[in-house]
Amino acid sequence: MDVENLITIVIPSYNQGQYLEQALESVFTQNLSVEVFVMDGGSTDNSVEIIKKWAAKLAGWRSHKDSGQSAAINEGISLGSAPYVCWLNSDDYLLPDKLVKLLDILEGNPQVPMAYGRVDNVIDLMGKSHAVRVEPFSQARLAKRCIISQPATLIRRKVWEDVGGLNQQLDMAMDYDLWWRIFKQYGELRFVDKLIAVNRIHDATKTQLQRVKHYREAMGVVKKYNGSIPIKWWLYQPYSVWFKSALSWLRSY
Repeated sequence: MDVENLITIVIPSYNQGQYLEQALESVFTQNLSVEVFVMDGGSTDNSVEIIKKWAAKLAGWRSHKDSGQSAAINEGISLGSAPYVCWLNSDDYLLPDKLVKLLDILEGNPQVPMAYGRVDNVIDLMGKSHAVRVEPFSQARLAKRCIISQPATLIRRKVWEDVGGLNQQLDMAMDYDLWWRIFKQYGELRFVDKLIAVNRIHDATKTQLQRVKHYREAMGVVKKYNGSIPIKWWLYQPYSVWFKSALSWLRSY
């Protein structure tokens, strides 16, 4: 594992200074040769101070207003040259020495375009954690819900470049859209039954703040690539969007 720049890791961030250091620590404790780019959207908190603290280890960073998360991730990955790529949102983190589990699958199976593993959720306000519902790959299941959790993914650079990276027109379901495009062009993605990362849930996440938009984009992705939207989406929408939104609002008071 001593190949230089084996994995390009992009950390998009905006005013997430309270979490950013843990994300960076988790990346640099993977015992892998990585090149890391922090793409900050012009944060006004302590983010830049933290980035400068880690600057000697980074392959590059910037802090200015940009065109959004998807554009920032695409930009960061384009700056790298490693054969494998991924991104880690600044409020998530990798578990120690776990990214290698995904790398081993891709290194040993040249036909596999992308590998993904299991993820834990940490809920800040309630102090609880539980496993995200990640499943072995199936188109039928992918059409019913996003069975892949982004923090625990690793993609071949060639695959990323062939499919054009993230769709910058999407703000919420860009990862879901990417999984579908990779599958359609390269075939099934490989599930690794190992815990890889932690996805932090808090009231400032886009998923919490923009549930209606998230649902609308996700359903559009399913319609585009699956041809039809399973009834589950219509049945579950009132709970996922309206009830959870109301619950989040009540917790803020």
